[in-house]
Amino acid sequence: YLVRNYFGEKIDFEMVGIKDGKKEHQLRNFAYSLRDAKKSTELGAVPNDWLEAFYMLKEHLDSLQVDRKKVVFIDELPWLATAKSDFLVGFSYFWNSYASKNNILIVICGSATAWMIKKIINNKGGLHNRVTRKLLLLPFNLEETEAYFLARNIAFSRYQILQLYMTMGGVPHYLDQVEGGKSAIQNIDAICFHPQGFLRTEFENLYSSLFNNPERYEAIITAISSKWVGLSRIDIIQSAKIKDGGGLSTILQELEQSGFITSYPSYNKKKKETLYRLTDNYSLFYLKFIKNLSPNEEGEWINLSQTQTWKSWSAYAFENICLKHIMEIKHALGVAGVYTEASTYYHQGEGEKRGVQIDLLIDRNDHVINLFEIKFYNAPFTLTKAEAKALREKVALFQSYTQTKKQIFLSLITTFGLLPNAHSLGLVQQELTLEDLFNS
Repeated sequence: YLVRNYFGEKIDFEMVGIKDGKKEHQLRNFAYSLRDAKKSTELGAVPNDWLEAFYMLKEHLDSLQVDRKKVVFIDELPWLATAKSDFLVGFSYFWNSYASKNNILIVICGSATAWMIKKIINNKGGLHNRVTRKLLLLPFNLEETEAYFLARNIAFSRYQILQLYMTMGGVPHYLDQVEGGKSAIQNIDAICFHPQGFLRTEFENLYSSLFNNPERYEAIITAISSKWVGLSRIDIIQSAKIKDGGGLSTILQELEQSGFITSYPSYNKKKKETLYRLTDNYSLFYLKFIKNLSPNEEGEWINLSQTQTWKSWSAYAFENICLKHIMEIKHALGVAGVYTEASTYYHQGEGEKRGVQIDLLIDRNDHVINLFEIKFYNAPFTLTKAEAKALREKVALFQSYTQTKKQIFLSLITTFGLLPNAHSLGLVQQELTLEDLFNS
């Protein structure tokens, strides 16, 4: 969408790979695309291999009389460049021998982020160091999601947007299913729980379209989702029942590069204690509420969203959203220009010593550490005496276990703010709300 809107009629050749297409299908697809580029009614010869295909493309581009860069657009390139296709052989020869010398602009896209990084960005062969610009299209943040809905003349409150975002994240293709005139709950019902809902079966399609042997990826995602604080590498091996080794490292790297999981270093601890957390909102929602529905069973989100299960899940989902909006949090704290490191902290209790878990801390270069307590409520939050005591103990335990000399600021992120009382005064130094997450 972005490429077509930017270049418009200046695209001189466009081709989209076929999912699971064999080499002969892809080459025939190339012939159809070349016919369309030539605006011809007759189908030319189907090339025998990709070297011949790109030579045919060269002849077409040479025939064009335009006073500008000629533009070639190849979409879903990973579907074209399968293991035995030799596509990259022909493509790299085309670029090195012709396109790079003749004012040709080639734009390539691929949904499989990890594949694009490995095979194109970090290519060690004919495409090594040939990429001139990289653009990683991330999902929308909350502010962009709001702008997207407004562009479609859909006016939601920010709490309604948050509910939708917790369910499907900021993926434009998913947000495109949302209808105006319906509440967030009504939209989630229709999109996720109706038997023909767009996101009812998207999970299986999603992973199979991005990864070979998707079952292994799904097993790891499912394992990580089982513990909201996240899992270490050792925990993943045990929970997913897979072998340790380079294969696991590759899968974890690809899942993180593709935006499904996020690795969080533990403050002042070794790399092996890094926790992997499921941060893809849709996958998290699917595994909790949709996966176990029978094919024709229609869920009722209006009822599920009132249960204790949802309340517990929503607290975790809100934490995930906060972790994805670190820059917005820094901006709200007034430290956007200060070097910081965001991490988690977990110390297991031993004997009479209590453990402590902190889902987010921001270690600042101005000798301050913000420890965050994140609370999701549908109304202003009131801190009780017991909760205030627990927070004081958390801060004290963190200082004791880490021996940090930095100033500790206890910071609170809530949906609708904190109602000040005797228990919060002098304890919570900084208070952020949902509004802060919408302001970049």
